[in-house]
Amino acid sequence: MAVAAVTAAAVLAGCGAGGADGKDGKRSAGGRERPGGPAGARPGELAGVGPALRSRVPADARQAVVVRGAGADSPDATVTLYDKGANGWRPQGSWPAHNGRRGWTADHHEGDQRSPIGVFALTDAGGVLPDPGSRLPYTHSAAFTPPSYWSRTTRHDFDYVVAIDYNRVPGTSPLDPTRPLGQAKGGGVWLHLDHGSGTSACVSVAKPAMAALLRALDPARHPVVVMGDQAHLAG
Repeated sequence: MAVAAVTAAAVLAGCGAGGADGKDGKRSAGGRERPGGPAGARPGELAGVGPALRSRVPADARQAVVVRGAGADSPDATVTLYDKGANGWRPQGSWPAHNGRRGWTADHHEGDQRSPIGVFALTDAGGVLPDPGSRLPYTHSAAFTPPSYWSRTTRHDFDYVVAIDYNRVPGTSPLDPTRPLGQAKGGGVWLHLDHGSGTSACVSVAKPAMAALLRALDPARHPVVVMGDQAHLAG
């Protein structure tokens, strides 16, 4: 096998569905956009995000993707895109999502099947499919294709991806295998297409949602993802 293929397989295994059988977690309600943000959100704020994580959002960030997990051990979540203007944060769209099949962790490690809690930049994108109009740098490559031994339900997981800047080098392809914190801390954590159940660590949404995010996220607005279960988000 070529070195490039080995590298791609290693990176993909760190992400969405290496070994997934499509049976873990509950099937999502589909890819239909939900208007606005979560009910009860206070105008101008990121709904459900408390002072601990709010303080980690960079001052120059003008876009935020909030991933709100249903529970610490749940694979179910909601993704909401926010833009920041003169009157604060305003929701632009919200979609059903999945996170790690075992839920969330503040101390992510390779293979724990939990998504890392925190605030991370969104700087790079790519996928098997051609660029749908992404503003982020986009790597179009067949190397995103999941290995043939993965479940059929995961075949299109990486048609579109946005790299979450957890244990990676910003400004590189999502396929870059470099892990600044070391391999044991995991990596290859992406936003990608949903296959109906939990992931190995990534966050997944339906194809229309991924296309919408790719077209909306603007590097000039310094987008970030704020992610965790409801309790950790509110802390």
